[in-house]
Amino acid sequence: MKRDLLTLADLTSHELRALLNRAAELKAIRRAGGHTDSLRGRTLAMIFEKASTRTRVSFDVGMHQLGGHAIVMLRRDLQIGRGEPVSDTARVLSRYVDGIMMRADHHAVVEELARNADVPVINGLTDRTHPCQVLADLLTVQENLGDPGQLRIAYIGDGNNMANSWINAARRLGFELSLACPEGYEPDAEYLAAAKAEGVKVSVGRDPAAAADGAHVVNTDVWTSMGQEEETQKRLAAFQGYIVDRRVMKAARPEAIFLHCLPAHRGEEVAAEVIDGPQSRVFDQAENRLHAQKALLEWIMGGRPLR
Repeated sequence: MKRDLLTLADLTSHELRALLNRAAELKAIRRAGGHTDSLRGRTLAMIFEKASTRTRVSFDVGMHQLGGHAIVMLRRDLQIGRGEPVSDTARVLSRYVDGIMMRADHHAVVEELARNADVPVINGLTDRTHPCQVLADLLTVQENLGDPGQLRIAYIGDGNNMANSWINAARRLGFELSLACPEGYEPDAEYLAAAKAEGVKVSVGRDPAAAADGAHVVNTDVWTSMGQEEETQKRLAAFQGYIVDRRVMKAARPEAIFLHCLPAHRGEEVAAEVIDGPQSRVFDQAENRLHAQKALLEWIMGGRPLR
């Protein structure tokens, strides 16, 4: 049976933990100069509707390091751009490749792709969730602080795809998640309701310092994401006071780390002294996209059992 990864809720708690542990193993192998050919002869199709640095490079390099091959396709390169149904594209690509990763404007497109593809589909980012990024973030947390399930994590800013993915991660690992978002910019109500129904400690407030109080991890994202550029001035006004600065980090635990999925706007959602300071792990976090996705790829495309 094929497996897709559209949200972190598609994984069981065991699968998520096993992927993190395998990612750590693959990182150690790479650091030691070794490699694995677990995807030799396999091909990943990568479809991009949005610009990308980390997603594009990490998936491409990851497939190469696993012995496989990746094909990069922009929307304009495909017949989707000329009106071909996503369902037809899914069926055709399934005859050529062993997996599909898509970075899409709308989550529904990735869902339709997965429904019609005979090969695994991975969500490389949509307007609703960004599971691969938070998979890498969790690896970073585990490296620095141990089991994420035992921690308190704060998310400050826009209740966007990153906030939604942190909620889904909390549902699977059981950590306490405290979010601070301006009114009207809260996370997806469906994900919040699911978390609360499952007894997960997830709260949404308005005060960044209160959200960061006692946190082991402080996380944020840009205030204006791709596709929202026309809302820039409105958002700048709404998010005043939501910058992660020294005051907010002081509310967290002394050993707390700072995360940001990048790209970052210094002086908006995060102060330069924080993102470039000793508590920041943003570039370890960016590197971990490679290792976390390699673990995901060899499991979802190669059928490697998770231990």
